[in-house]
Amino acid sequence: MKGHSGSQKRFKKTATGKLLHKATGRRHNFSSKSHRRKRALRKDRLVTKADKPRISLLTIYH
Repeated sequence: MKGHSGSQKRFKKTATGKLLHKATGRRHNFSSKSHRRKRALRKDRLVTKADKPRISLLTIYH
């Protein structure tokens, strides 16, 4: 079974099997966002429980 190359670039698996993704809201309109909010957006986020099975299929060999 093939994995999805676009998804493999966007998601990362941890050593314990959790899936991480980059935070949304990092493309534009930074002047209206606070320094604290922008700093928090730098961190990776966990994929939700509902999306995990679908994304783990797309990133099967990652």
